[in-house]
Amino acid sequence: MNTFILGKAAIRNLLIVAAFGASLGAGTAIAASSDAAAAPQPHSDGVAATITDTAITGSVKARLMGNSHLKASDISVTTTNGVVTLSGTASSSRAKSLAGAQAKAVEGVKSVDNGLSVATSNKVQAKADMTVAKTERVVTDSWITTKVKSEILANSVTKGFDVSVKTTHGVVALSGTLANQDAIDHVKDIAAKVTGVKSVDTSAIVVASQ
Repeated sequence: MNTFILGKAAIRNLLIVAAFGASLGAGTAIAASSDAAAAPQPHSDGVAATITDTAITGSVKARLMGNSHLKASDISVTTTNGVVTLSGTASSSRAKSLAGAQAKAVEGVKSVDNGLSVATSNKVQAKADMTVAKTERVVTDSWITTKVKSEILANSVTKGFDVSVKTTHGVVALSGTLANQDAIDHVKDIAAKVTGVKSVDTSAIVVASQ
């Protein structure tokens, strides 16, 4: 009989302990849940990506600006999810390749979209065309000047008089001294008939004193 009573007491004690343990476990779970809710949440992937992209863009720009071979290039840099996009103008094909390689070498860069255009022929050719045009103009003006001088020297009306000739953009300017107004008109006519002459200025020619 005593054994049976002790058995019931033991069972009751076990039940009490079990109930207390369950209550404690529930309290612990609630506390853990509360702590989790109160803990600061990590940044979203979007925010983290933006911060990383900004840092990458800055590093790429610094690297490109520090390269002496890229100083003649005009390059813009943007980064999206680790993908760097280069836009603008590279001074040469070599400079374009170099810019891409420099950007790729920056930590965190996944890939590089090299959209740089090469400042090839358009600017260079334009400059060359200007040089050629200027040279041709100088040669033409020089030829006109020589031709006008030879025509004036060979003319009987103007022989013995000193007439200077200067040509700029096809406009011939005559200066010096001639016998009379008829001689001035005559020399003007001579110069006007030379190929390439656009107009003749005789305002600097004076009539010789009698």
